[in-house]
Amino acid sequence: MVSVSQVSGQNTLRRIQRIQAITIAWMSVEAGVSLSAAWMARSPALLAFGGDSAVELLSATVVLWRFRAPVAPGNAERSASRIAGALLVALAGYVTMVSLMSLLGHNRPGPTDLGIVILIGAAMVMPWLAREKRKLSAATSSAALRADAAQSGLCAYFSLIALVGLTVNAIWHMAWADPVAALAVAPLILWEGKETMRGKACGCG
Repeated sequence: MVSVSQVSGQNTLRRIQRIQAITIAWMSVEAGVSLSAAWMARSPALLAFGGDSAVELLSATVVLWRFRAPVAPGNAERSASRIAGALLVALAGYVTMVSLMSLLGHNRPGPTDLGIVILIGAAMVMPWLAREKRKLSAATSSAALRADAAQSGLCAYFSLIALVGLTVNAIWHMAWADPVAALAVAPLILWEGKETMRGKACGCG
């Protein structure tokens, strides 16, 4: 586990803090807008995406704190990883249940322009964040930053899958496309949760 004192140069440390601050700001918007749009449109796909974004916000906050602390808080970092992983596993189960209920006709997802806009934004922002974090994790040998980079990359994949479902529903009024997209994302969220609990990056993105 690398300590902050081992980071090569204050410039690298400042870059890490800056990219994590940007991540936290964006993920706050992304999670808030996605979950609000999911509630209004009854969208399982947006629920899955927004829930994952909220957990990633937690992860980014932990990484920022970790690189601001004078000594690497290894136990706290591992505890945060286990909590984040457990939340992702629970999210995967909840999304699956909501999606199946939607497919069985208990609720009909509506189109949402707001949801489509935030997903397009995520598809553009998250790959850039993932690339920057991978560069910095290579420079610092930080497992926490590497895992956070993988989560950002996976978030970009989630946004594309959800975007397909929402766009099909918006254009062709095929409500089933939304929960199907959510079911496609749920196994990835489950895998991400298990890997996070083990303290590993999924290697995606």
